[in-house]
Amino acid sequence: MNGFDLIIFDCDGVLVDSEIIAAEVESRLLTEAGYPIGIEEMGERFAGMTWQNILLQVEREASIPISASLIDKSEALLDLRLKQDVQAIAGVEAAVTRIALKRCICSNSSSARLEMMLGKVGLKPLFAPGIYSAKDLGADRVKPKPDIFLHGAKQMGVSPSRAVVVEDSVHGVKAARAAGMRVIGFTGASHTYPSHADKLTDAGAETVISRMIDLPGVVAALAEWDGVL
Repeated sequence: MNGFDLIIFDCDGVLVDSEIIAAEVESRLLTEAGYPIGIEEMGERFAGMTWQNILLQVEREASIPISASLIDKSEALLDLRLKQDVQAIAGVEAAVTRIALKRCICSNSSSARLEMMLGKVGLKPLFAPGIYSAKDLGADRVKPKPDIFLHGAKQMGVSPSRAVVVEDSVHGVKAARAAGMRVIGFTGASHTYPSHADKLTDAGAETVISRMIDLPGVVAALAEWDGVL
């Protein structure tokens, strides 16, 4: 049976334009630590990953030790920047309110950061209380593992097969597909890069949009087609 009962949104890079801010902070810290990397490369390689997992991957690649203190330093700097600068993705509130489905957020960001960002841009009332952080499930259960999406669907009382996810990262798309959900890729945030749409498609997104104004129509179109899972 076609159709959806639930739409799940990632937060960073989908609802709020925060990934570019994270890339700026984290690229500077990694460069200062001896691992030179630019903002665009941060977005392309690490968008959707937790800072801890980024550091673990960098340590595996580099011959330089990465200080554990970078975790706390990054979190403090990033929270400060987000409080000052984060903005909602253009058109997101209008798009969300036009979709007549249950909705929730499933994110790798902490609950405290989600609360702060969504409160600042005025989106929290659209989703509360359906705002879920993978970190609340455990540090080892973040995307690309499917746990947070399965948790969100369970909390919303919907079968994973009846959910559609909006994601901006390869890790998020893979997590949603592993959960048995269909996925719409989104490339409308400031951290997008030339091959972004292709990478989301390769990871399992059925279609990719770059404007939130297009989301309601795409959800409706996908609901008429069962797709291939």
